[in-house]
Amino acid sequence: MFTHHKTQFLEGARAVSLTIANIQPAVVSAYPITPQTHIVEDLAKFKAQGRATYEYLRAESEFAAASIVVGASAAGSRVYSATSSQGLILMLEVLYNASGLRLPVVMTVANRAVGGPINIWNDHSDAMAMRDAGWMMFFAENHQEAVDLHVIAYKLAEEFNIPAAVNIDGFILTHSFENVVIPDKTSIKKYLPTYKPALGTYLNPQKPVTLGAFFTPEHFWLEKKRIDEDLKHVLTIFPKNYQTWKKILPTPAPIKVSCDDGLTEYCGPKNPDTLLIAMGSVVGTIKEALKTDKNTGILKIRSYRPFPVNSLQKAVGNCKRVAVIEKAMSSGAYGPLYSDVSAALPGFKGVSSNHIVGLGGRDINIKTIKNIIKSAQRAQIKFW
Repeated sequence: MFTHHKTQFLEGARAVSLTIANIQPAVVSAYPITPQTHIVEDLAKFKAQGRATYEYLRAESEFAAASIVVGASAAGSRVYSATSSQGLILMLEVLYNASGLRLPVVMTVANRAVGGPINIWNDHSDAMAMRDAGWMMFFAENHQEAVDLHVIAYKLAEEFNIPAAVNIDGFILTHSFENVVIPDKTSIKKYLPTYKPALGTYLNPQKPVTLGAFFTPEHFWLEKKRIDEDLKHVLTIFPKNYQTWKKILPTPAPIKVSCDDGLTEYCGPKNPDTLLIAMGSVVGTIKEALKTDKNTGILKIRSYRPFPVNSLQKAVGNCKRVAVIEKAMSSGAYGPLYSDVSAALPGFKGVSSNHIVGLGGRDINIKTIKNIIKSAQRAQIKFW
């Protein structure tokens, strides 16, 4: 209804909204916040024009929007929301409830710095605030990956009853234009069937259930353990789901990829001296910087939660240096991505370094990446 399988030149927010419309959630609720607003504006227009059948519920805040989709999901509906920055922070209480109640909510996070000081530009501070909330968290490098990850997120969320957030860098992806292929409803349905949760797993008077019961200490940790185990089990299922989707909607990679298991993607020489690790749109800049570098590779983390430990260990291999490039900091400690990478590589004998870039939208260019490679021999945190 919205598009056929043809390449279009679209704004990132538009690509996401068209994809969500074709996924056909039953309930959409969000509150406008820069740079997420264009997504939900489009979805509101589709509804107003009679081009969509979902219930579009206006909320008075991000907390309310999250509560609406959690309630609708608890009632057995496929749901969607989107937010950014302070809006995500306001949602946090509800996000923990969504995972604790095992509800397959899917949300777009248009990543933006968290104030103060006030800043509307891109970094990953907001996403890192929810990294322990029990959600799947995926990061897109470009428009096409953002489209693909939303479809895959629904598939995994509804299979595992775990909520999922698709992170797309604010302005860099949401407001830029790229070539992208939007899957139509027929293609999506081949991969993602109509959502029909089993009776007894959602609120229905025909078979009453309790959601959000009070858990004593003897039982609370067991439920948290189940969520953790199921999140880790996603790691074994994601690669197959990813490959299945790419067969339905094959799209050319903008640059030659050496290895892609869905969870991560590696580009570069077979045995790199230096391995750069990053996620999100900065990976595109890194790829450009490495076009003439025969000794350095880039490992893109596509699935941040669950964290792909095995894929990471395989990619590191015998390289001499690992440099983690990330758009967030953990005040008083190492960067969050660096901490995860370090924990996954307890036996690494090379040099590792943490490079924090782009905070508050600070420019990251090819010169920045080349300087990082030169300084990767020194194991230290460095801001760029």
